[in-house]
Amino acid sequence: MRTRKLILATAFGLLLAGCSQTSTTTTAEVIPPEYPVDYFFRNAEVSSYQISPAGDYISMMKPWQDRKNVFVHPVGKPEDVKRITSIAGRDIAYYYWVGDDTIIYSRDTGGDENFYLVTVNVKTGEEQTITPTSGVVAYVIDTLESQPDDILITTNERNPQVFDVYRHNLKTGKNTLVAQNPGNVRYWGTDHDGNIRVISTSDGVNTAVLYRDTVDEEFRPLKNLTFKEDFSPISFTPDNKNLYVASRITRDKSAIIEYDVKANKEVREIFSHPEVDVTSASYSNALNKLTTISYVTDKRQYHFLDKGYEETFERLQEKLPGVEISVNNTTRDERKMIVVTYSDTDRPNYYYYDRDSDQLEKLAANAPWHKPEDMAKMKPITYTARDGQTIHGYLTLPKGREAKDLPLLVLPHGGPWARDHWGFQPEVQLFANRGIAVLQMNFRGSTGYGREFWEKSFKQWGQSMQDDITDGVKWAIDQGYAQDGEVCIYGASYGGYATLAGVTFTPDLYKCGIDYVGVSNLFTFMDSIPPYWAPFLAMLHEQVGDPNNPEDAKMMKAYSPVFHVDQIKAPLLVLQGAKDPRVVKSESDQIVNALRERGVEVEYIVKENEGHGFRSLENRLDGYQAMDRFLKTHLLEQTQ
Repeated sequence: MRTRKLILATAFGLLLAGCSQTSTTTTAEVIPPEYPVDYFFRNAEVSSYQISPAGDYISMMKPWQDRKNVFVHPVGKPEDVKRITSIAGRDIAYYYWVGDDTIIYSRDTGGDENFYLVTVNVKTGEEQTITPTSGVVAYVIDTLESQPDDILITTNERNPQVFDVYRHNLKTGKNTLVAQNPGNVRYWGTDHDGNIRVISTSDGVNTAVLYRDTVDEEFRPLKNLTFKEDFSPISFTPDNKNLYVASRITRDKSAIIEYDVKANKEVREIFSHPEVDVTSASYSNALNKLTTISYVTDKRQYHFLDKGYEETFERLQEKLPGVEISVNNTTRDERKMIVVTYSDTDRPNYYYYDRDSDQLEKLAANAPWHKPEDMAKMKPITYTARDGQTIHGYLTLPKGREAKDLPLLVLPHGGPWARDHWGFQPEVQLFANRGIAVLQMNFRGSTGYGREFWEKSFKQWGQSMQDDITDGVKWAIDQGYAQDGEVCIYGASYGGYATLAGVTFTPDLYKCGIDYVGVSNLFTFMDSIPPYWAPFLAMLHEQVGDPNNPEDAKMMKAYSPVFHVDQIKAPLLVLQGAKDPRVVKSESDQIVNALRERGVEVEYIVKENEGHGFRSLENRLDGYQAMDRFLKTHLLEQTQ
């Protein structure tokens, strides 16, 4: 099973349980200068630092022809850096090391999200595309650290709706079928020897976890669950006999447990948190044990299971005070690592750390031009929704201005089954730099707060989920941070839907709205999902609504903004990628055409070479420059 990345963070415990207006002013602070949009969104000078498994090379992504490419240099010799990829059309999505001298990277074409895999030998520069480049999605599922010449990959090449498993040999370049998907396997789990011994199957609603002792045996059922339950294998125990699992069985909040597969029962709870789900656990191949468990309250927190890693974290805290600390990756023996620091006001800074010598060396700043002292702080907040539900979120107040009667931008997250996190966010800082307060909330359905909170979002698009957003706006106004009539809303994906729902169903609350790749019609959204989402359509019917059910269809029509454009009066900015496979262009076309027919002001930006969001530098800048102009005109009422 693939080793989980270890992340370390300063453990502050629970921060603010709530945040109320104190009529504090920030007039003692100087209002920072207005920075251009590209200050926040230009390509980072460096990003994604990693160290090779043997510790010979350091790699990173840097711009080349305005696209992110991979560069490497020998450890200790940054002057010998060389570029090993030459991608000019579209940024590399991600990369990592899969051998002592090989990296693998992923990219798609024009935002179609059909990600394919390419390997590069850092010594020779030889590049090999190992999966089809069109109409297929591929991922690495195990880097097989005990077998350095091989990796396990999964693709939907044979059938667009399901993923098979192949063993790829890094020396020969050959792919060998390991497991053909019978049609319902959604997860393949390996033991420490790289053998597939645990799988999960799903019909879209019901899930089964199956296990086998050896690869020569048939799989046998371990757990039969609904999609609402969680039983996610993380790793085998060191002896390859039991499983470490993130489980919500018999509990509301996900916990890390040890599960006896022979007895088919939970052996022990390793760690849980009373308020939030445990989100991940890290297994060390070098130590052959679980080392760290993480969870998120207002910030990411950590529980250590290994004294050595805990001491390493404490030493890093001493050397790097006042910032959050994470580890991008380590050498195979886990003695050398790439360390990253960040905060709500500062972008990443990268360091090379040798645990044996306790030496820390700064490698680079992600954005050397960045001035954290001019950025706005991100405050954790809570408020109570109209039905008594506690909602957590974040409030960013513009630096140097009195925290009173500020123009407010509401920023609901996408997903919707995701959540907002504390940390540096370029778009939030852009808006705060303009003197706008930014409110983000983890409305019901946001992940990390337990099963009950998540299930409260089912078939509630535009309803209680939207009420949580509306109640957050009213909270900010009641606390004195904002004033009625001076509020706009902006979101992407589900956040785009929430934007349209906000200006449709609470038209007097918002002065303007920005819809970025958002859903406008719940019927056409369900009809146009990508093929690899099709197996989960029954689950989406339970979560969003089933158009074949008369009651659901009535609800879906009632809460699809496109059917109620007569209620929209706020000006809109709509941004859309023409190749978006998730929220297809017709979702934006429908709302734009309907509004234009009514004479409502709407600006529509479509990028032909983008998908679900704008990733190319020039499109990213165009998009945020348009948002900047729009908010200056309609929220700040500045003359352009």
